[in-house]
Amino acid sequence: MMMLGCLITAYVLDLIFGDPYSFPHPIRYIGRLIRWGEKQIRKVVKTPKALKAGGFLLWIVTVGTTVTVVYLVLELAKIHWLLYFVVNSILLYTTLATKCLGDEANKIKKVLETDTLEKARVQLSYIVGRDTSELSEKEIIRATVETVAENTVDGIIAPLFYAFIGGAPLAFAYKAINTLDSTVGYKNEKYKDLGFASAKIDDIANYVPARLTAVLMSLASLFLRFDAKNCLRIAIRDRKNHKSPNCAYPEGAAAGALGVQLGGTNVYFGEVVVKPTIGDATRELVIADITRGNQLMYMTSVVGVLIFTGLWLICFLY
Repeated sequence: MMMLGCLITAYVLDLIFGDPYSFPHPIRYIGRLIRWGEKQIRKVVKTPKALKAGGFLLWIVTVGTTVTVVYLVLELAKIHWLLYFVVNSILLYTTLATKCLGDEANKIKKVLETDTLEKARVQLSYIVGRDTSELSEKEIIRATVETVAENTVDGIIAPLFYAFIGGAPLAFAYKAINTLDSTVGYKNEKYKDLGFASAKIDDIANYVPARLTAVLMSLASLFLRFDAKNCLRIAIRDRKNHKSPNCAYPEGAAAGALGVQLGGTNVYFGEVVVKPTIGDATRELVIADITRGNQLMYMTSVVGVLIFTGLWLICFLY
């Protein structure tokens, strides 16, 4: 029950405080560890085969170090139950990104409504990896809705899922895996070998959470009076319309719930990446869809917490 209390406290803290820029967020230190490890590996190995092996070593060191540090911190905090509760809650809070994700999307929406398209492109560039320099208003809206949908998995449901299974150590193991993928898990010339392990293992880690998120989005759509039936239908129908084995599930669910079309061709690091579309273009994307995407994300997180809590209580009591 202590763990359940910590998880619920962590979720509430995330809704209230989000990710303050001045906060020494653990994910930043994981990112620094990855960059340091990459630098050391590239000093030693040069061939593609050796880089692949180095990528596995980078994964082991990053995830192993992260889990070990979190475990030791929690062990030290056990000197008093209240200290343990506070430390565990704060650690779990840092694995979630509900408010941060919503805030970043709202910033883009506000700029689109009150400022220039150029500034909206710059604001969007802070949260996506694609080239935003020539995007139209509708493309900016699409990218924002896609990012919120996709990161509902990475930033909310997956950390909650792993936290409910294995507490803060497992939640941080997931965050380390996800940070590795977002740092080196690219298929371009620079990272296709070094990032091979990180990309593949991230796909495995997100396999269940991505599909679970689509179901939770469908349930959330019922409360929001979005198209719940179409939400799940599009998630299943267009599940293969993405190079990632997981991303089409939350994006498809969001597209179906909102009745819009997502996906399509984007530019990443100067390289044109052709992607199929997701969802049906029953109407044009509008700025208000950013708000709707946020509402879907928030309600999905609430439904997820309620279901995880219910399952936890059933297991605990019986």
